[in-house]
Amino acid sequence: MNWNIQIKSFLTYLRLEKSLAKNSIEAYERDVRKLASFCEGLNPIQLPKQVDAQTIRLFIKTITEIGLSATSQARILSGLKAFFNFLFLEKEIIVDPTEFIDSPRLGRKLPDVLSIEEMSQILESIDLSRKEGHRNRAMLEVMYSCGLRVSELTDFRISCIYYDEGFIRVIGKGNKERLVPIGDEAIKWLSIYLKQDRVHFPIQNGQEDFAFLNLRGKKISRMSVFNIIKDSVDRLGIKKQISPHTFRHSFATHLVEAGADLRAVQEMLGHASITTTEIYTHLDRLRLKEEILSFHPRYK
Repeated sequence: MNWNIQIKSFLTYLRLEKSLAKNSIEAYERDVRKLASFCEGLNPIQLPKQVDAQTIRLFIKTITEIGLSATSQARILSGLKAFFNFLFLEKEIIVDPTEFIDSPRLGRKLPDVLSIEEMSQILESIDLSRKEGHRNRAMLEVMYSCGLRVSELTDFRISCIYYDEGFIRVIGKGNKERLVPIGDEAIKWLSIYLKQDRVHFPIQNGQEDFAFLNLRGKKISRMSVFNIIKDSVDRLGIKKQISPHTFRHSFATHLVEAGADLRAVQEMLGHASITTTEIYTHLDRLRLKEEILSFHPRYK
């Protein structure tokens, strides 16, 4: 089979059997098509079943020489491993050429995290006199209280709120659902917005269940959330690199610093692997080191 046929089968597998989100599937396709283009430029041309480990290493050497970062190389290789693993499962190939190919070593970059005081300043800086003020406060309170991704916030629905139980239902990556506790402050601001402000928004057809709407009555965009946070941070003069995802990092870090069980944090964040969550133990250790350096008499 040629590349196009195999890639289409792979994408169908990702969509139907792995239930991956559209953006993830498109990323996998881009990565595999990079290799396809490379193999079609070889002499002789190589079809998927003809690719071996030497071809993969030559491809990686090529993308390294054109300046792709180690992070980009690792992501592409991850996509190729998924593709050839699929071909192996489907018995289209008898040997996976990526099996013994190691990813480039990556330095772990620790994200910026807001302190509890900085988080409080941002939340309290929202101008409630503006028409969208209570919406903005409710959004940021929910995002920090529940550790949501920005896409989970923009897709958040009224029907997913369970006031009596103190939980919300979150639809995360790959349409996986999880229940997350929501704090009293977030419930308070969410209730004020939904009962007092949102009722005056001109809600468009099909948008009725989305909790957070823009002033035209459609679900709020990711860029709008980013701009709301950026405006608050700029006004306060906070010099850190802050994005909506910083709220999620801060949520997890504050929990770990307070002694929360890492497995519980993993569940709340919706991480498939505990190793992803473990970055927050590194952040906690970094804070501990700073405390020791600042206060221990032998470090002064």
